Amino acid sequence: MTDAPFAFEMRRIVKKFPGILANDHVDFACHVGSVHALLGENGAGKSTLMNVLAGLYQPEDGEIFVGGKRVAFHSPQDAIANGIGMIHQHFMLVPSHSVAENIALGLKEPRFFLNLNQLEEKVAALGKQYGMDVNPRAKIWQLSVGEQQRVEVLKMLFRGAKILVMDEPTAVLTPQEVDALFYTLRDMTAKGHSIVFISHKLDEVVSIADHVTVMRRGKVTAAGAPSKGMTKPQLAKLMVGREVLFQIEKKKMQRGDVALAVEDLCADNERGLPALKNLSMQVYKNEILGIAGVAGNGQSELAETLTGLRQPKSGKIIFDHVTLDSHTNWLEVGKQMAHVPEDRAAVGSVPALSVAENLILKNFNRSPISSGWSINSIAVHSNAVHLVDEYQVATPSVDTPARMLSGGNLQKVILARETSGNPKLLIAVHPTRGLDVGATEAVHKLLIKQREAGAAILLISEDLDELLSLSDRIAVIYEGQLAGEMPAEGADIRAIGLMMAGAKADV
Repeated sequence: MTDAPFAFEMRRIVKKFPGILANDHVDFACHVGSVHALLGENGAGKSTLMNVLAGLYQPEDGEIFVGGKRVAFHSPQDAIANGIGMIHQHFMLVPSHSVAENIALGLKEPRFFLNLNQLEEKVAALGKQYGMDVNPRAKIWQLSVGEQQRVEVLKMLFRGAKILVMDEPTAVLTPQEVDALFYTLRDMTAKGHSIVFISHKLDEVVSIADHVTVMRRGKVTAAGAPSKGMTKPQLAKLMVGREVLFQIEKKKMQRGDVALAVEDLCADNERGLPALKNLSMQVYKNEILGIAGVAGNGQSELAETLTGLRQPKSGKIIFDHVTLDSHTNWLEVGKQMAHVPEDRAAVGSVPALSVAENLILKNFNRSPISSGWSINSIAVHSNAVHLVDEYQVATPSVDTPARMLSGGNLQKVILARETSGNPKLLIAVHPTRGLDVGATEAVHKLLIKQREAGAAILLISEDLDELLSLSDRIAVIYEGQLAGEMPAEGADIRAIGLMMAGAKADV
């Protein structure tokens, strides 16, 4: 593989933003017919580098060569014209349109009249060629997440892409869908395509990548190192500069009393369709109950209903022996219930406010932070300094706007605010999504610490490795119902994957 010519080369790329040198004379190259993993902490510069390759950013300095020819990209159209396509973690598809219609969007030809039947035939043939069968007439909303990802890949292949940049491509897939994707990637590289694989899942990197490049603070620290023979701990150390614990030690805990009981809970989604269907479960003190499931099966609605952000249609929520309903004072409940939402920027924090101000959003109306209508600025500052130190938040100052923090440090701010009051229940939704291995380790330690302090934790995640590592029990949610439950210790990951895809618990 190393003797193959380069599909593309990026030489001494420099990209700056106000106050930030995102790419500092970076060299990066990918061989024809290979999978090249690009690793790094959050803020290391890898996404910026790939956005330069995809034509979204223009560099201040440096050169790009595709197939040995020097090129300059001023837009994504320029990149795709040179055979480079980027598949983002969050799919760029129109749910109400068909597969074929989504693939046709943005094409220059035909300009006025679209022969849909002919297009559907071409899409079906392309899917068959690459082993990615998908119904070209199906609406996007009718497809599973894995099938939607195939559409994104086919969209790029239809445009002639020979180089695919894939950003966190397995983040929302079941284990079976990951296996299918890797089979497709190997088939594509055998046909001469080149893949840049951006991921925080190091097990997958070791499994699929032919080469690895690691970035730290805008620079390459390990260039083109073959992944074969490299271990997950070695890759992690290259990324963060220290040893990283992947299996967090947790004490054997005696399960406590029921902290949260849910009985026949029903709730609708944003479109008024049933999202939760007679869902029942219990979460105990001193335990972590992990909820596994493919995105869109009711996880978000469950968290929002339990935390008072969404009104249930029927059923009961009993927290600490108190039934929560429309008459509940949720400000009072919030003192003992912590919530780490899936959208840390839009829901979990106020980006324009400072770190110190974000840290008091839960207790701004209580002493010593406030007295009557007055906020005690000295107490606000003191509270922030204490929590930033205790939770090891990397920030220039407690007065720094939250929007300036990395994803991992913003998550630490939210966890500090939510858990510093020793809550009885913590509902954490995708708490490590998009975080690097170092930040993920810190979040995992915080969750285990809360469990050992007596809290009941409901952990909603699409990362099965995370659930198996942290949880005491795992329950699988499918189409708004619990498909099954099992102890995390010794759990069969294949059985969990099948339940995530709709199989019954007795598989």
